Amino acid sequence: MPAYKDEKTGKWFAKFYYTNWQGIKKQKWKRGFATKKEALGFERDFLEKQSANPDMTFQSLYEIYMEDMAARLKQSTLLTKKTVLQTHILPIFGNKPINEIKASDVRRWQAKLMSSPNNYSQTYLKKINTELNSIINYAKRFYDLNTNPCGKAGTIGKAKAEEMDYWTYDEYIAFREGVKDKSLSYICFEVLYWTGMREGELLALSPADIDLDNKTISINRTYQRIEGKDVFTSPKTRKSKRKIPIPDFLCQELSDYIQSRYMLDADERLFPVTKSYLSHEMIRGCKKTGVKKIRIHDIRHPYVKPTTKKLFFTFQLL
Repeated sequence: MPAYKDEKTGKWFAKFYYTNWQGIKKQKWKRGFATKKEALGFERDFLEKQSANPDMTFQSLYEIYMEDMAARLKQSTLLTKKTVLQTHILPIFGNKPINEIKASDVRRWQAKLMSSPNNYSQTYLKKINTELNSIINYAKRFYDLNTNPCGKAGTIGKAKAEEMDYWTYDEYIAFREGVKDKSLSYICFEVLYWTGMREGELLALSPADIDLDNKTISINRTYQRIEGKDVFTSPKTRKSKRKIPIPDFLCQELSDYIQSRYMLDADERLFPVTKSYLSHEMIRGCKKTGVKKIRIHDIRHPYVKPTTKKLFFTFQLL
């Protein structure tokens, strides 16, 4: 495993041969290393990933795993997975060979998460643990790892929160007074509350999705702002593509809002803000009115309750 020094630049470079997954012998170059050790380390890590043996480091497994998942998952899902792995898992297991990770190591890691001063929710603890379990199962399935220590260690957290918080009708009416000074904020929360759609679905809406004559909104996509770019994907599930009925008063509010947007194209975003904007407005409205703060996602839950559905079309005039 030689490394070479470029006499002109004083930097080191790695140059070696390897056989790729198709059985083709290829040469690999990598320049610009400050030391010989760094150049040799690059070669070692590269060959380790190519061989994909169960004694590779967790860091190498992570890179292989993310490259594979990039072709199989939505960008938003991939980014969430990447964030969890980089924040909570790689700092602990990154340099450790995957076949040396023991159930006792996982238990200590779990205990550290549960006692964290960040006071993670039970659902978030479950999510973090699931990501570790998923990547180790990936190694077991495709790279001949004998056992998954996560199974022996057991799980932490809960799949669902014990109690979901939501607003009553009176609480919502009080809250919306706190954001009524901003027409964009007001109409966003009106649509969220009265239709039960998700915030990503709301932010993906265009005028073409609003049918005021038939009093419906069509849900065809969802929106996220990822790494500074607008990203549109299909809704959460197949059934999420749907038409939502809307009451008369909301039709009128949407009509007034659309008319207020100068030269709005049919396929242009109707609400050109992000989820962080909605979160900020939620906090502002709650502070102003004294209404309890809930997750924006939970605004939709009173709507999907059967008893609330019966009341839905009775509020034609507020």
